[in-house]
Amino acid sequence: MPFQFKAGDYPDTPGCYLMRDASGRLLYVGKSKKLRSRLRSYFHTNHKRKRLRELVGLIDSIEVLLVNNETESLLLENNLIKIHKPPYNRALKKDNSGYAYLMLTAERIPRLDVYYRDRREQGSETASSAEAAGQTCRPFQSKESNAPGALNASNEPNAPGASRSGWNSSASTASAAGKNRATNAGLEPKRFGPFASARFRNELLEFVADHYKLRSCTKLPKRACLLYHIGKCSGICEGHITEEEYGEKVKQVSELLFSGSKEALIAQMYRQMGEYAEQLKFEKAQNMLGHIRNLEKTPDKQIVDRETNVNQEVLYFGEEGVMIAKVQEGMLRDLQLHELERGYGEAACDRFLIHRYRHNTKPDELIVNAVSDPGAVRRALRMPGEGRARPLLITQPKRGLKHALLQLCKENYEYRKGGG
Repeated sequence: MPFQFKAGDYPDTPGCYLMRDASGRLLYVGKSKKLRSRLRSYFHTNHKRKRLRELVGLIDSIEVLLVNNETESLLLENNLIKIHKPPYNRALKKDNSGYAYLMLTAERIPRLDVYYRDRREQGSETASSAEAAGQTCRPFQSKESNAPGALNASNEPNAPGASRSGWNSSASTASAAGKNRATNAGLEPKRFGPFASARFRNELLEFVADHYKLRSCTKLPKRACLLYHIGKCSGICEGHITEEEYGEKVKQVSELLFSGSKEALIAQMYRQMGEYAEQLKFEKAQNMLGHIRNLEKTPDKQIVDRETNVNQEVLYFGEEGVMIAKVQEGMLRDLQLHELERGYGEAACDRFLIHRYRHNTKPDELIVNAVSDPGAVRRALRMPGEGRARPLLITQPKRGLKHALLQLCKENYEYRKGGG
């Protein structure tokens, strides 16, 4: 019997949809900023493409995952396609380029470069020591990426490259030329992204080049290159700026980009534009305004794909069930609803946690909205010989990113239990 589409079962909000056949096999993953309208187009349109007609004929069920904005739907769609490789998603499942980030390297004379990393295929594999030194960035010009993402600085405490401290400009006082392979002791590269728009990413690179003049060369030359002569590099290789002055610029870029706030970035740019105008540098002020206008059109912040090595599960306990989000290394991978008897209490939440994670691999952290005795749950889940080196973290956040993840689970729970 053909699938009976009912528009009222689906919200007209951002999210992803998963189409399955009668056996439960995932056929296709899609996304939209208006799910109802997008899904309606599959069933109220005469499709000319044979492959699309074939897909619609196989659909037996459609699962919907709600997110906060279009950026998150782009990211989540990309994640799910890379993980599940549905047969009717062709392009993205064969794209192994991964997501594009900006990375401030940990070299002695840091540079801002484009970095690609695909955690969908690597699982929990960590970055190599060479990568940690900032030596494996692919050059900016090497590839245009349409990989999704948005403004999202790495602020997780255990995230690779999530160091909050600025560049230590006093780490060394020797000549910079030819000695840049040394890294700053105790510091790691910082990653900023991922990006939904290659244009946004490139705009940020242009902005930094125009106004902070960080180097972009992979190997520090002995003589200043063309970029210095056209005003897009500070010329540190020839000593046109001291390492201390360059370090201050790196610190400013770090504070600006890695604050995780597009609003703070744009506010700083407006201040700089005002200073240019006061100094009668109208061409620079106009250039800055162009950057601002482009950045104001960029995507919203997102929480579904973050740069971290922490594995989390987010559990929202509702009246009749619990919605569980699996977040592996910052990447939302799944949302599952588990039914519970109506009227259960917090003690039942504790029992659910103990039963679930006694028989399943424990993540590094559980983010929950209800638990009566976190200590008792941790003790019950501690395996013999496990020790206390890395105890399971159980948190009940009231604000911030973790609370936003709980809210996302809540919205999906309410949608599922409300019957769509």
